[in-house]
Amino acid sequence: MNKNIFPCLWFDGNGKEAAIFYTQTFGGKITTDTSVVLNLQLFGQQFMILNAGPQFKKNASISFMVLCETEEEVQKYWENLSQGGIILMELGEYSWSKKYGWVRDQFGVTWQICLGENLGDQKLVPNLMFIHQNNGKALEAMRLYTKIFPNSKIGGVLKYGEGVENETHEIPDNVQHADFEINGYSFFCMDNSFDHQFDFNEGISMVVMTDDQEETDHLWNSLIANGGRESMCGWLKDQFGMSWQIVPKKLLELMNGEDRTKGLKVMQAMMNMKKIVIADLENA
Repeated sequence: MNKNIFPCLWFDGNGKEAAIFYTQTFGGKITTDTSVVLNLQLFGQQFMILNAGPQFKKNASISFMVLCETEEEVQKYWENLSQGGIILMELGEYSWSKKYGWVRDQFGVTWQICLGENLGDQKLVPNLMFIHQNNGKALEAMRLYTKIFPNSKIGGVLKYGEGVENETHEIPDNVQHADFEINGYSFFCMDNSFDHQFDFNEGISMVVMTDDQEETDHLWNSLIANGGRESMCGWLKDQFGMSWQIVPKKLLELMNGEDRTKGLKVMQAMMNMKKIVIADLENA
């Protein structure tokens, strides 16, 4: 599992409360605790929380699969996450899992709790739902991401019409369930034809920490190609509307160094950038 890739969840002031809830639910710890940024370690995986205001709401276009080894484990997480939340699929037995449920927790994050499938040492796996104008593009997205990132691969792909039940009358050849890796970090994905009242947005983004400007340039330029869009401070949207933060490790080193004046100058320089340019940070 690549620890330089991790999710970022957008909150409107209640991020600390959520961080405590998640560490109590799953075990783990808060490793960074500021008024704006919190970092969590859950099962050895990093999650980032931004207390950044009301602009964006998290939704089920990106949910998190919780891969459990026992029914008791499923039950424990379900009871915690469903408390004060909204049940999207009741906990029960389905064709793909003996014990499975889908829930939106009290903070707006959606979780699919599943007995069975194991992808190694990554217990919490982002699941990308391709809907609306992206419906039918899950396989295209996987091919793009695995081409852009090194050490990447597409795993199993199950399509509707391939001997699987199609109770929701999905489009044949759409992806019902697939898994892939980008540089050792695992994802699930699926197509969905339902007219959901949400789509990809900045409420949940993926952070990629880069080693140098060459890697930063490659990922930035590749992800905004073919209809992607630059944003500010290292944020971008790819052609499917997925939000990414491409962040050089040097940025954190310069911001958190002993020279606080330098750190403030670096932060001010970063705030005026779209793609982050390391040389300009160093010269700030």
